[in-house]
Amino acid sequence: MKLLPTLLAAATLALTATGALAQDAAIRKTLAERIPQLSQIDEVRSTPMKGLYEVRIGTDLFYTDATGNYLIQGELIDTRARRNLTEDRITKLTAVDFKALPLQDAFTLVRGKGERKLAVFEDPNCGYCKRFEKDMQNVDNVTMYVFLYPILSPDSAEKSRNIWCAKDRGAAWEDWMLRDKMPVAASCDTAALQRNLAFGRKHKITGTPTLIFPDGTRVPGAIAAQDVDKRLNEAAAAQ
Repeated sequence: MKLLPTLLAAATLALTATGALAQDAAIRKTLAERIPQLSQIDEVRSTPMKGLYEVRIGTDLFYTDATGNYLIQGELIDTRARRNLTEDRITKLTAVDFKALPLQDAFTLVRGKGERKLAVFEDPNCGYCKRFEKDMQNVDNVTMYVFLYPILSPDSAEKSRNIWCAKDRGAAWEDWMLRDKMPVAASCDTAALQRNLAFGRKHKITGTPTLIFPDGTRVPGAIAAQDVDKRLNEAAAAQ
């Protein structure tokens, strides 16, 4: 008799799992038939809101009911916790494992002891990147891995090539970003720049600067020096 509760619990779990799989399949089938763009769904999962399901394609999120009859494109807010659940989910999905970054395709800028780490994807023609670089002069004890990410114009690719092929990449970069001194024309193997672009496409890096911290936190856009300093300390503490 002691086994009965255990067997009943196992049966309940099995039925629940079977039901969830059937519902998952039904949502996928309905949406694929009615909206061809949703024919390749990566994941269907329940949300904290009863009867609402998340539909994920890559890092794009949609919401639907249990039948797939209705589709919502927008953000899900938990008003009680005062949290944007959609934003939290996308942050998790787009997080980049710092240890997986191809650091050989970046150059480094070291300030102070360089104990804290930060990776940044930047375009040399990005005005926000220039502002960010100037702000970073006020951040100490950091090693910055700069990934040249020429996405704004053909000229971005030319400047990136000249900086990457310079004898001192860091100096050429700072001369341009901080002092508007044009990088000298140079040529070399620029396969690293193509790998950076491929990495960015894979991880949906669509703007510059994009900052990646050692704890996986990713920040799109320029943030102030004090915010960078705060996040560096938080990432170091998490490590």
